[in-house]
Amino acid sequence: MSKKVAVVLAGCGVFDGAEIHESVLTLLRLDQLGADVTCLAPNVEQMHVVNHLSGEVVDGVTRNVLVEAARIARGEIRDIATASAEEFDAVIVPGGFGAAKNLCTFAVDGPEMTVNAEFSAFMQAAKSAGKTIGLMCIAPAMSAKLLGEGVTCTIGCDAETAVAVEATGARHENCTVGNIVYDETNKLVSTPAYMLADGIAEAATGINALVEKVIEIC
Repeated sequence: MSKKVAVVLAGCGVFDGAEIHESVLTLLRLDQLGADVTCLAPNVEQMHVVNHLSGEVVDGVTRNVLVEAARIARGEIRDIATASAEEFDAVIVPGGFGAAKNLCTFAVDGPEMTVNAEFSAFMQAAKSAGKTIGLMCIAPAMSAKLLGEGVTCTIGCDAETAVAVEATGARHENCTVGNIVYDETNKLVSTPAYMLADGIAEAATGINALVEKVIEIC
């Protein structure tokens, strides 16, 4: 039987949403492994909108996370508030600044972050139900907020970010781009992806390893 996997997207675009390469690589590998995938996103406004050509914040423009994430999902996406963790065997969250701006406030508040309430409720329900969880890139910064203190994760090897992650109550392990960190107790798999990757092929090595481990576990 196909594994049912929820992929939570935080918008569309590395600087203000879900990282597109990470998201597409995740969806591709899941499809190759025969998983039944559902994309989810919170129906909220983005923290801000970034011009991806200039890297500058665009004043006076707003975008909706769910609407933007639908670009990646080709329209096949659900409001996370309408989804139950019981529907799925696993949850995977790609990175991008949207994970740290729209799913939580780590980008501005660091360890004192708050997490989107609907996303948090879904993820905590997934943990309580024993679902397998995959977090990549900057998304593992939320690990302790989502799964509880003592959870083990990785964002790669950036010392400053690792200190901030540990200040939330998580245990950070350094990890190279092609590898994963697996917390068996919490059924959490994490990988650095574009926190370390120099290109899409390199990012794919760790993302594929994460997806394969998630499917193996669940």
